[in-house]
Amino acid sequence: MEKENIAVGLDIGTTKIVAMIGKKNEYGKLEILGVGKSKSLGVARGVVNNITQTIHSIQQAILEAENNSGYKIKDVVVGIAGQHIRSIQHSDYISRGNAEEVIGGKDIDMLINQVHKLAMLPGEEIIHVLPQEFKIDGQSDIKEPIGMYGGRLESSFHVVVGQASSIRNVGRCIQSSGIELSGLTLEPLASADAVLSQEEKEAGVALIDIGGGTTDLAIFKDGIIRHTAVIPFGGNVITDDIKEGCSIIEKQAELLKVKFGSAWPGENKDNEIVSIPGLRGREPKEISLKNLSKIIHARVVEIIEQVFSEIKAYGHEDPRKKLIAGIVLTGGGANLKHIKQLVEYITGMDTRIGYPNEHLAGNSDEEISSPLYATAVGLVMNSIQNKTQSAVKFETTVVPEKVTFQRERIVERVEIVEETPAPVVELETASHAATQTQSHVRSVDTIPKPESTEAKIRRSFFDKYVDKIKDFLDNAE
Repeated sequence: MEKENIAVGLDIGTTKIVAMIGKKNEYGKLEILGVGKSKSLGVARGVVNNITQTIHSIQQAILEAENNSGYKIKDVVVGIAGQHIRSIQHSDYISRGNAEEVIGGKDIDMLINQVHKLAMLPGEEIIHVLPQEFKIDGQSDIKEPIGMYGGRLESSFHVVVGQASSIRNVGRCIQSSGIELSGLTLEPLASADAVLSQEEKEAGVALIDIGGGTTDLAIFKDGIIRHTAVIPFGGNVITDDIKEGCSIIEKQAELLKVKFGSAWPGENKDNEIVSIPGLRGREPKEISLKNLSKIIHARVVEIIEQVFSEIKAYGHEDPRKKLIAGIVLTGGGANLKHIKQLVEYITGMDTRIGYPNEHLAGNSDEEISSPLYATAVGLVMNSIQNKTQSAVKFETTVVPEKVTFQRERIVERVEIVEETPAPVVELETASHAATQTQSHVRSVDTIPKPESTEAKIRRSFFDKYVDKIKDFLDNAE
């Protein structure tokens, strides 16, 4: 009997940290075994700025996932994001000694290693080297060069670059939490794996992942990644604007945004009012939903316009680069009411909300199908590709209440803080019902696809990169 391949993904976001444990079921779908979520402390705009608080938050999420699943986590695939991420286009080639020999994986590795030696700015390192089209002896538009003959092998590459210190800080947090780092994935690529179909990637699509601290962009065309960018704004700046504009505390501002927020001010009537309880006996504060929507609208327009400028920089108006499948919105910000209509209005492109339910088993919790968990689901899928046993079942002698003692040296540093209940928000007018529906898009593709050269290269390259980070961390001790 084949051994179960238990995979673990860890999404270290600005507002939340999610640890997700999953495996493939007999139908090839992803079955989620356990999820742990904690408030993200020590991360700002996708970058770790407080090691101790980040370790604490990671440990909480890991322990909750372990308790929910009955599995003990050994290693994780982690998502990398943040405002320090940038991408460049680069072309390179190698001359083969014997053109009569078949091109193999070692030739691809040699070409990628050559790209890896590119001179970067001080403090920067290459995270991803993603091949696009190959060219053999002048013959272009080759997607799969392995098995062909030729003397000169060249390729265009999409190279993703980030700050070395930021990446190593993430590695240090993972190691200090008592688990190993098995892989790194750029977060927009993980989200794309979770919510985009192969047909969309072929036709041309822009994935916009609106997170708490950053908004990530990934553009695909002809099934290949063409452009990536990270915008240093997300849902948190919307919350900050509400807090300042309405003179309320952050927790109330976040609750207002989630429960009653809309990106389209015209939807609200002037007499729709929300009453916010006053602080420590003060009078309740009344806030107009129309004014609330105006605040949200102004900031969302700014974020979308910045993303759209990146799409323009890619050159989507060129007929050969046209994005036929339009835009897919995901991340927590995609849950904002009427954001789909606003994006369509600003960009003029077809837009849909991306749910990670296409790859999830039918019995999955509805909450996990939210765009909020798209990155975490994509990271679990990436971990499955690594074919490592990332978690093992707890011994049967261990009762659930004692599961936490399996990680004694960590638990002694963890203090689980119970959050105070959020303030009650009352709607003053009977004419307004704050309900919001979401149409879940489900497409089924049961035909297994062969692993592409790009996937093989990405995995083998990351194995080397993760080993490099582990060596750095070990030497740093």
